[in-house]
Amino acid sequence: MRVKVTRNFQITIPAEVREKLNIREGEYVDVTINEKEGIIIVRPYRKKWTTVTLGKRITQEEIDKAIEEVVDDFTKSFT
Repeated sequence: MRVKVTRNFQITIPAEVREKLNIREGEYVDVTINEKEGIIIVRPYRKKWTTVTLGKRITQEEIDKAIEEVVDDFTKSFT
């Protein structure tokens, strides 16, 4: 499908694509570049958000796991 890039360098994801990928308003997408192929890849970004209740004690292992997940997500955004 062909879409137009606006003056602010924005594009609209066509309805057919949004429906197939179940992308809803307000959600995030992950944008990466494949420089070798000269293409932009747009994927739904569905992150399980971890919440911690204030006052709850968490273990060092839980902290390490949360940090590892953030680093993995950050690293994937550059591949």
